[in-house]
Amino acid sequence: MALSSTIRTLRSRDITDAIPFNVGQPSYVSDIWTNTTVAYDVAIGGLPFFYGISNERPYERQTAPYKKQQFDNSKEPGEQTLEGWWIRSQSSFHRGAGITFFDPSAGEEVEYRFNTSQGVDVWTKGQTTLLKDTVQGLSSANNTIIVGANDGTNDCLVVADGSALKKITMATDTPTVTTYTQAGTASTIQALATNGSRYFFANSTYIHYGNIGSTTSDTEIYPISGTTVLGYVKQRLFAGIGNALYELDSTRTTSAALPTVTYTQPNTSWVWSAISESGSAIYAAGYARNSSAIYKITVKDDATLNAPTVTAELPVGEKVLSLFSYLGFILIGTNKGARIAQQSDTAGNLVYGPLIFETSQGVNGFTAKGTYVWCASASNGNAGLVRIDLSTEISPLRYAYASDLEQSSSTGTTLSVALIGSRLAFTSNASGVWVEKDATYVTSGFLQTGFIRYGTLEPKNFKRVRARGIYTNGGLLISPVGSDNTVYETAIYNSVIGTPEVSIINPPGSQEFIAMKFTLSLYKDPTDLTSTLDTTGPTFKGYQVRALPATPRQHLIQLPLYCYDVETDRYNVQVGYDGRAWERVQALEDLESTGDEVIFQDFTTGEQITVVIDSVGFQRATPPSGGFSGFGGNLTVIVREVG
Repeated sequence: MALSSTIRTLRSRDITDAIPFNVGQPSYVSDIWTNTTVAYDVAIGGLPFFYGISNERPYERQTAPYKKQQFDNSKEPGEQTLEGWWIRSQSSFHRGAGITFFDPSAGEEVEYRFNTSQGVDVWTKGQTTLLKDTVQGLSSANNTIIVGANDGTNDCLVVADGSALKKITMATDTPTVTTYTQAGTASTIQALATNGSRYFFANSTYIHYGNIGSTTSDTEIYPISGTTVLGYVKQRLFAGIGNALYELDSTRTTSAALPTVTYTQPNTSWVWSAISESGSAIYAAGYARNSSAIYKITVKDDATLNAPTVTAELPVGEKVLSLFSYLGFILIGTNKGARIAQQSDTAGNLVYGPLIFETSQGVNGFTAKGTYVWCASASNGNAGLVRIDLSTEISPLRYAYASDLEQSSSTGTTLSVALIGSRLAFTSNASGVWVEKDATYVTSGFLQTGFIRYGTLEPKNFKRVRARGIYTNGGLLISPVGSDNTVYETAIYNSVIGTPEVSIINPPGSQEFIAMKFTLSLYKDPTDLTSTLDTTGPTFKGYQVRALPATPRQHLIQLPLYCYDVETDRYNVQVGYDGRAWERVQALEDLESTGDEVIFQDFTTGEQITVVIDSVGFQRATPPSGGFSGFGGNLTVIVREVG
């Protein structure tokens, strides 16, 4: 800040005034002061002074306070600052995946949530364990489709495997596969449905029906041509064939021509893709190019159907692939991910929420049990499932989710999902049918937290971590994750090592944020797959990370300065005039009042730094005398280093 305008407010002089002592009245032209004829000791914002250092008024430097006072208003215990430590903890992860940063100030949006996981069950409050492993129920390279059923004796899966229809039953983890006898000429099966005792499937030429509990030949009941989807809803069998929608006779036992079309979508390129129901309506969805919509069909009092009407349109480029009704919700699977809808009125109109999760492979089907819905969608690049918890709403129509059951050796697209009894099953276009094992767990799985940044962009030194849990039945690998997603292995917990607090060595240096990756393993040493193997695995119950602020330290400098009308430098050169002290006090206070940065120069040490003026104190030491004001005394200026 240039001080010329301030200093040039000096009082006017005339010829009757005394001649001032020399010499060198300052000409303030910039923030930088350059000594010429007078050897000033310091300059603040271009304003020069002499030191007035004494035993009573020493020059002092000290580190400026950098720790903010905090109090614990977190639901997690131990989040308060303790002797300089910044602490972040989580004791549960039951609100699911999907956060980038774990800043508790965001509230329930991030509370008990994490970034991503694989192979772990996070849904029991306060603990994370390994998920069940899978067994191959049917090896196939076809686009297999499954529905869950019961054949009158056993829970089973009805499987469309290419042009063959098969049944899978399970004895513990051993599958038994039988093939249904098929009428007519077999061709690729494109749709499959069941009413509980009968199955219905559509190939390229006919819709067939047969009894689930029988292996005798089925019956061709309707001739068809074109892409077909089937749905058994409200005790009615519907088929979408090309752009036409039909209600069929689900009790038919002989072949007949298709009935009168229920509705024809005007766009000839339209394809029906899914049929479901909920409450007062039947829903059918489809798409043409980049447009997709859901139609509702309501039932009249005489059991006939009203004409279908559009109840929801999807964003351009998002196509409905599957629909599923459960607990008053409509699950919508699209080529982008999964959404949840509810009826907004008694007429059956739908309102849907945002994408709960996104996937490049789409969501091709759903199944449900309890409060959970499983989505047929690739998990971590593998064929597998994503679970949604309908009891945990994150925001309106957006619910908690996490990756779930998967087959780590299969990278194919997940085509369908069903329950065989209480066990999950899904299909992969690369390897066939996979069924959840009865009591065997995956050998390892991980959970990665959101990035921890303590609600500030300032750098931190992440120093300590401890993971709570039970590690007698397997091991835990603790790995910090850098901002570039590099994973650094730090420590192992098991029954021998216990759960000590461990040092975070990497990533090196101060960081704006890091995440923590916790890998649960059946192996006692998660990094050694030849170590002792357990059968149930560890229980991870939470973690605590401790860090120290790495903000560059600032210094407070207390400067005792002279401020008299006439002063003498170290070489006995005098400078000054009557009123000079008051003018400089005013100029210094003007600098302070702006709160802006100024340059501090110490000509005795050669130091030149950027500072702000924290305070200015002045003690007057001389009274008025004769024609002079006598204003003068000692300044105490405290400056704070910045930058």
